[in-house]
Amino acid sequence: MATAISVKNLGKQYVIGAAETKFRYNMLRDVIMDTVYAPVRLAKALVGKSDRRMNKNFVWALDDVSFDLEEGKVLGIVGRNGAGKSTLLKILSRVTEPTKGTVMVRGRVGSLLEVGTGFHPELTGRENIYMNGAILGMKRAEIDSKFDEIVDFSEVSQFIDTPVKRYSSGMYLRLAFAVAAHLEPEILVVDEVLAVGDAEFQRKCLGKMGDVAQQGRTVLFVSHNMSAILRLTQEAIVLNKGKMIMRAPTQEAVDFYLSSGQAQAGERTWDADEIPAMSAPFTPISLKVKDGRGKVVDTIRSTEPVMLEFEYRLGAEVKGLRVGIYVSTMRGEYVLTSFDTDTPNLYEKFDTRKAGHYVSRATLPADIFNEGRYSVGVNASSFGVRRYFMDENALAFNVDISGAPGTQWPEPRVGPIRPRLEWKIEKID
Repeated sequence: MATAISVKNLGKQYVIGAAETKFRYNMLRDVIMDTVYAPVRLAKALVGKSDRRMNKNFVWALDDVSFDLEEGKVLGIVGRNGAGKSTLLKILSRVTEPTKGTVMVRGRVGSLLEVGTGFHPELTGRENIYMNGAILGMKRAEIDSKFDEIVDFSEVSQFIDTPVKRYSSGMYLRLAFAVAAHLEPEILVVDEVLAVGDAEFQRKCLGKMGDVAQQGRTVLFVSHNMSAILRLTQEAIVLNKGKMIMRAPTQEAVDFYLSSGQAQAGERTWDADEIPAMSAPFTPISLKVKDGRGKVVDTIRSTEPVMLEFEYRLGAEVKGLRVGIYVSTMRGEYVLTSFDTDTPNLYEKFDTRKAGHYVSRATLPADIFNEGRYSVGVNASSFGVRRYFMDENALAFNVDISGAPGTQWPEPRVGPIRPRLEWKIEKID
């Protein structure tokens, strides 16, 4: 079987802080000082002691990544935020150039990297469909044959002749996914397509991606939804801080990712290089799992309450901030979601949070969880305005069911929850 994608020693380096000074207008004194110190900088560069090198003002988003992907295969890509997943897909889609290494791609590439990538905001939905098809090298007759199917799938027929700059984010996504999936490129590159959209559309996306995979097209799929990765892919690679640390059958790769990346002893802290610059002014500090005595633990008892404690700092005042937790099974199936301003009194009291150091604590009552291991994700956002920070798999904890309802029976109970329900038994004759 022929190779569709070949990646050799791929690396992508970004300079930190360069954008701030790139277009700065220099004053006369700056020009004079720059001229005076130019010979000094040249001498340092010749001996390998340049100020730029010593300051280390760069980061490797990808570092020495190599793999081959055969035609017709579906490859999952998993990793934490900042692991390099999106950078890899952008290089494969020719959105950005690598700093080092080579990429060989055989066939037309259709990309869905983020909402509306490749769309021109001034063009209508209809015009964008034809433009994207032309970019893929398709003839007009080919696009005509798929046009009605694309519009039906996207559910934006009423607005197909409206400029897409007037579309909502959901409409953008539906049309973008429909175009990428239906114009039949040999290689489909998809980055977190389920991040936006309602539940019904997410199911349609997964179903369509399953169809694409069965048609023998090559697919690279990035997602934080482990159920989707397990369902759609045969193999997966795990990225961590720009390096590929594993390639294996999907089940093995997902198990490794979910177990190896979690903080031990019930606590997770974030290093500076793990926090995206766009998170400002929100800076996460730590997430802890605590038992009823306030002790940080990795294993909780299902019969006792547990506290999740999220510590963070605000560098400036934020209006409408809500800090949330997502508890899910290790397969990525959500168990519950909760935000610190869900109650009306806290919503009103913390409508605006001033700059400072904060801790948001949530107490999960006893008799909720069944036996197993659970993942906790965190989120900080202003509803409908902006997401500041999200880590879908911040840490994990185990649940011990000693003394839980039904433990006198030997068989395991299915499902992620094991509530203590109130039962009554009544003899009626």
